[in-house]
Amino acid sequence: MSLHTRQGTTPQTIRSGGAPAPERTDAPDGRRLGLTLGMLVLPMYVALGAPSVALPAIGRALAVPFGATAWILAAWSLTSALAMPVAGRLLVRWSPFQVLVAGVVALAAGSALAGAGPTLSVVIVGRLIGGAGAGATVIAVFAAATALPRRQRIRALGIIAAASATASGCGTLLGGAVTAWLGWRAVLAIPVLALPLLLAALPSRRALTRSGSGERNGSTGRLDIVGAAVLSVLAGSLITLLQAHSVGLPAPVTLVVAAAGVLAAVGLWWRLRSTPEGFVPRRVIAARGFLAAGLVGGTVFAGYYGVLFRAPSLIEQATGGGPLEAGVLLVPAAACSVLAGRLVGTLTDRFTGWQVSAGLAALTVVGVLVVAVFNGPIPIVVGTALTVCGFAGAQAVLVSLAPDLVAADDRDTAQGLLNFMNALGGGIGPAAVAGLSGIVPVPVALAALAALPLAGLVLSLTRRPTADRRPQPDATRGSPR
Repeated sequence: MSLHTRQGTTPQTIRSGGAPAPERTDAPDGRRLGLTLGMLVLPMYVALGAPSVALPAIGRALAVPFGATAWILAAWSLTSALAMPVAGRLLVRWSPFQVLVAGVVALAAGSALAGAGPTLSVVIVGRLIGGAGAGATVIAVFAAATALPRRQRIRALGIIAAASATASGCGTLLGGAVTAWLGWRAVLAIPVLALPLLLAALPSRRALTRSGSGERNGSTGRLDIVGAAVLSVLAGSLITLLQAHSVGLPAPVTLVVAAAGVLAAVGLWWRLRSTPEGFVPRRVIAARGFLAAGLVGGTVFAGYYGVLFRAPSLIEQATGGGPLEAGVLLVPAAACSVLAGRLVGTLTDRFTGWQVSAGLAALTVVGVLVVAVFNGPIPIVVGTALTVCGFAGAQAVLVSLAPDLVAADDRDTAQGLLNFMNALGGGIGPAAVAGLSGIVPVPVALAALAALPLAGLVLSLTRRPTADRRPQPDATRGSPR
């Protein structure tokens, strides 16, 4: 997609062609800042991959069905998704470093509670708290990275994406080792290590105080509680309904959850019409390409996390081994994220963002189908590796694209909403596989999951390069595009 820019902004295109615009000489180095920020996201993404290997042990220890343990992954993704737009709003008044500190504290506290939880309910509550902290931390990290000039931005985001995918994939090895040697409770407590890692960010504190969001005004800074509430209920009810069968949710409760979801959807629609400056600003949602970018990212995330939920248990069944063996076998898949992170910058210099995202969605579709169709540990590892590449690449491309779709002073809000859609997809993937696995065989459930990244592929292919200008702040404030 090629977008023209107004004078004084960062370049709008993410493809090469012509001389690049000059970048600020006083901007932080993208590689150095990317390494710092990538290190900060390691614990939270380990918290996604590591528990997936420990789920069978958790189910046995807490005497709950395996399908119910999908809530351990889904709860984290749900509150992480919901915290992202909230953190984006907080960045209007707080610096990324302040949001980062608050997020890391919540991440560590929730993970400690999950690790000590005596029942599945307490474990899930801890994961909900930790996920909220993880979401805030991710937004703070991306706020600092996306404030960089274009080339430095994509360099930093590529490193962060490689770090996140490597951590979530290698989390299976770490989770398997910790489960075998220290038990599953230690696995859930791993993100507590984020607290000492926060100290390593102190030398980069100056860069982390630059959010680059443009103007700060009072209307943007107010938090729309009603809008946040209806969005939370809508997301929560969707994930709950997907898992209703696998967790044995009674029919009356399922109906109540469904009714709450419908009411929340109506409430969100009404809020968009009545409060353009609300929690979900109408001008951001109406920006050309923004919803498409969020939906593409969400479908790719759903494919990756759906496979990550099932792959360890499938490997254990195929090999007769335990969580440590499954974690070791999945290490090559995690290593592919480094390659994806390094290649994404080169690809975005040659192709449009929509073309790159289409290729990444296609990789995810193939990866999900490989895991669904073929038996044996090698096909499972290969399929997981393809979804890892899709996840790592899509994260860097779409997050880099978001600031170019909206006005400068809407960047943090847009970043929060885009990451919300991505992370919500990450919660939907495991929930859908767990729910369908209680009705149909696991291979069929995974094959059905492939429909989500396939939809993202189609959406990417239907996008065409446009010549639209990024919306001017004064021209769009308070009215839809």
